[in-house]
Amino acid sequence: MKSIRISVMAFGLLFLALPSVSYSETVYLTSLEWPPYSGNSLPNQGASTAVVKAAFEAMGHTLVVDFYPWSRAVAEVKDSGKYAGYFPEYYYDSDEFVFSDSTGKGPLGFVEAKAKPISWSTLKDLTPYTIGVVQDYVNTEELDNMIAKGELKSSTVTSDSQNILKVSTGRVDLAVIDSNVLKYLQSNDPKLKSAAGSVQMNSKLLIEKDLFVAFKNDANGRKWQGILNEGLKKIDIQAIMHQYIQ
Repeated sequence: MKSIRISVMAFGLLFLALPSVSYSETVYLTSLEWPPYSGNSLPNQGASTAVVKAAFEAMGHTLVVDFYPWSRAVAEVKDSGKYAGYFPEYYYDSDEFVFSDSTGKGPLGFVEAKAKPISWSTLKDLTPYTIGVVQDYVNTEELDNMIAKGELKSSTVTSDSQNILKVSTGRVDLAVIDSNVLKYLQSNDPKLKSAAGSVQMNSKLLIEKDLFVAFKNDANGRKWQGILNEGLKKIDIQAIMHQYIQ
């Protein structure tokens, strides 16, 4: 019996001496159909998903993304205990969400009719025009503030495709869009076949926007924010994005 006690004790001491193990967990995020950055049927579920997934995998964790219309994607994070955050999002001041480090960039500008290109230097130059925006999208602080104050005329829809169609038929003069999204939709959305050759990106970009994951501002969200930020340091974000977009 004495030898058995010694063996058990030795095993216990050996177990205590082992380094702590980092166990793999699954993080759940929401997103939207916003190709080429995100989409359930896209390869690797889109360029932004590829980046975020690679960062979590670099930290030993698994990412699961559920796709919803944009407003619901945000609401699900607020109202459900399942999701730690949503993406891709532009940064904005918020008490409800905390943001990851940048997961890539997207060129934000306007789609316009090829037959009626618009020249502008500042947003004040766009006061004669009606600008299409997507419901609940964050654009730029200046543009969103001017629209909110009524200094710029706007028309709200629920998707980029709707805005492209409205520009092509002259119902709005411009619409805010990421140039990579426009390029993808022109080539792949059958609803835009009639509009594909009649619209183009305006020659002046609004801004090159960083893309983020917005995490719920609670203990779980902040935990995953920290894990993702560490993972992003371990991967080549630009290379993943560039390879995917190209």
